[in-house]
Amino acid sequence: MELHLLVVFILLTSLASVNTSYAATSSEAYWKSMLPGTPMPKVLHDLLPSEKKSDAGEGNKKENSSNTSFQDNAMSFGMNIGGFGINVGNDGAVSLGFGQDNDSPLSFTYAPSNDQLMSIPNEVPFFLDKDLRPGTKIKIHLAKTGAKAKFLPREFAERIPFSSSEFSEILQQFAVKSDSSTAELMKKTIKQCEQPAVEGEDKYCAKSLEGMVDFSISKLGKNVRVIAAEVNGDHKKPQEFSITKGARMVGDKIVSCHPQQYLYPVFYCHEMHATRAYLVSLAATDDVTKANAAAVCHTDTSKWNPDHLAFHALKVQPGSVPICHFLPEDHIVWVAN
Repeated sequence: MELHLLVVFILLTSLASVNTSYAATSSEAYWKSMLPGTPMPKVLHDLLPSEKKSDAGEGNKKENSSNTSFQDNAMSFGMNIGGFGINVGNDGAVSLGFGQDNDSPLSFTYAPSNDQLMSIPNEVPFFLDKDLRPGTKIKIHLAKTGAKAKFLPREFAERIPFSSSEFSEILQQFAVKSDSSTAELMKKTIKQCEQPAVEGEDKYCAKSLEGMVDFSISKLGKNVRVIAAEVNGDHKKPQEFSITKGARMVGDKIVSCHPQQYLYPVFYCHEMHATRAYLVSLAATDDVTKANAAAVCHTDTSKWNPDHLAFHALKVQPGSVPICHFLPEDHIVWVAN
């Protein structure tokens, strides 16, 4: 246990030596240099590391990019660096604030169990392209799905092990128990990143903002539009929304990036063929919540898992009709202009 804490302390202390304000500025500057004139979605900007401020007495405020705390009697350790946080308890457990251990329905290979099918009949995010019109109602969940930590500086993200063959080392470095739910989530994310892409497409797991930029422009060029859902009002739980205006197609040459559950932000990015992206205006039945959401319609689902939730919910066969879905607010869609 003491060795694990020492490893975590050394790793995170090395991260603390980097000025997080510089890291944020560097990432933002890289975006502007590679994508001049392309606004960064707020959800990505919110993931940039930032300096934290703390009060040290009346009129005495100082910059503080790291926050370390120890409890001698409990043998616990905690550290937060620019939003990158990890807490190790006296039993070796790591708290990361992950959600439930579920695969994403947005994965092409997703196949829910019978119990899942029975438990979510009214919360299926899929619909047919013919329903992408004003007046259509759908119950969806637009809340963020990824980790709340900030992006790591690229130079550190590329140096940290990230592969199944190095998984034991990863767990040891971060003092994560091998039989914990956290370890299981980490393993699933790494395995998904290592799986081959759908035939004819390409994929990449971006562990930094710069990595996401590089992959996306390698597929689409620099003349791109980057979109994500923008929601005003209560969207922490699924709600019924109505499409209020005609959907506006923004492109059919697309890279989509989905946040994964990990110690720090990891985005599963893949180029998408036979897919159209739309911007859609939505209003919830609470008469308060409104959203400009990103929707994608897949015109060829023939290579999807035939047991995918979408086919069960819509009662259609793979490859028979275009299937659409909205994306939560921290999923990013890159579209070639």
